[in-house]
Amino acid sequence: MKNQENIELVVNGESLTRTVDHRRNLVDFIRYDLELTGTHVGCEHGVCGACTILVDGKPVRGCLMFAVQANGCEITTLEGIPTTGKAQKLREAFAKRNALQCGFCTPGMMTSALDYVQNDGDPSEDKIRKHLSGNYCRCTGYQSIIEAIQDVISEGA
Repeated sequence: MKNQENIELVVNGESLTRTVDHRRNLVDFIRYDLELTGTHVGCEHGVCGACTILVDGKPVRGCLMFAVQANGCEITTLEGIPTTGKAQKLREAFAKRNALQCGFCTPGMMTSALDYVQNDGDPSEDKIRKHLSGNYCRCTGYQSIIEAIQDVISEGA
């Protein structure tokens, strides 16, 4: 019985071909096979959001997707988020507002926040909270994260 499969994908702009076990989830593939440890593993049930990455430009919980399902996809992890434009403004706003604190939720939170601001998200606190509702943060109380996102939206970076 064949338990492995070849996949081709683009990770942070780099085209890759790898052989993966059918049962390997995407976040473990990213962390252990590709050694991109910016993406964190929290609950492993898709609840906490620490493993949020972009798959073909959309936020996805890396622990809920198998690596073989990413065949042909473009993956962006924290390491692949640009250092220009809205992404850089978001980084600066997170630092200014102290929205980083312990840093465990930051990769998933930053990825979700970037998706929101790049898709012309509304600056209302309620809409931002709803968008981030799948990302847990135990340190900040979310207010500093929301204010950082509002700062970027109001700047129109």
